[in-house]
Amino acid sequence: MSGQELVTLNVGGKVFTTKSSTLKQFPGSRLTRILDGRDQEFKMVGGQIFVDRDGVLFSFILDFLRTHQLLLPTDFSDHLRLKREALFYELSPLVDLLNQEHMLQPRPALVEVHFLSRNTQAFFRVFGSCSKTIEMLTGRIAVFIEQPSAPASSSNSFPPQMTLLPLPPQRPSYHDLVFQCGSDSTTDNQTGIRYVSIKPDNRKLANGTNVLGLLIDTLLMEGFHLVGTRTVSSEDRTECYSFERIKKPDALAMNKTLKSETTLMPEQ
Repeated sequence: MSGQELVTLNVGGKVFTTKSSTLKQFPGSRLTRILDGRDQEFKMVGGQIFVDRDGVLFSFILDFLRTHQLLLPTDFSDHLRLKREALFYELSPLVDLLNQEHMLQPRPALVEVHFLSRNTQAFFRVFGSCSKTIEMLTGRIAVFIEQPSAPASSSNSFPPQMTLLPLPPQRPSYHDLVFQCGSDSTTDNQTGIRYVSIKPDNRKLANGTNVLGLLIDTLLMEGFHLVGTRTVSSEDRTECYSFERIKKPDALAMNKTLKSETTLMPEQ
């Protein structure tokens, strides 16, 4: 059978058509013997090779044969059954990947937003289990503080014009950031106002409750889900909002030599 020749398999009632060379990726596999006619258990029926196995799981096996990668849905839970099918078809490289089941499980990303409102000021501290989430928020959040554009003239009864000076959020560590909004006492005893803007929203907000709502909306749009709220401190009434997002597992891929060793490849 030519490697470019199309072949049709009926696996448990599901029909698959692919190249012969795709199914014969591994010469020692049972699929190769089936196509070469060396496995008498499987016969050609109506132009199709019938295989009395699970057709749904075979779709993942065929995807592996095409890409040499194993990338399963987030809610996939049939790892043992898929491994049994890989053993049936004698696909050792796929079995090796499935033995890394801990790498195939979806992993939660956690975020906590600590919010303290005190008089005319509001303080925020955001903790994230994934530093990339904190980097994303740092790139979106900007703090602006009001400052006079020029010293006030004694002969001018009008107040000085104010300009907004941008300030980046503070990053105490890779996993958290700190910022605040509202009225702020400056070093020269004048009162300034800190505003917060969160992209792609263009508004500059000084009210802490409004900033909190926009921050929560931003996390929700990034796929996070609010899983709980609590009061961290009964003295200063610091509120904590906890979020979770299930991170899709990365694709597990064979190395180029097609040996049993496997490496973790970035998600495509």
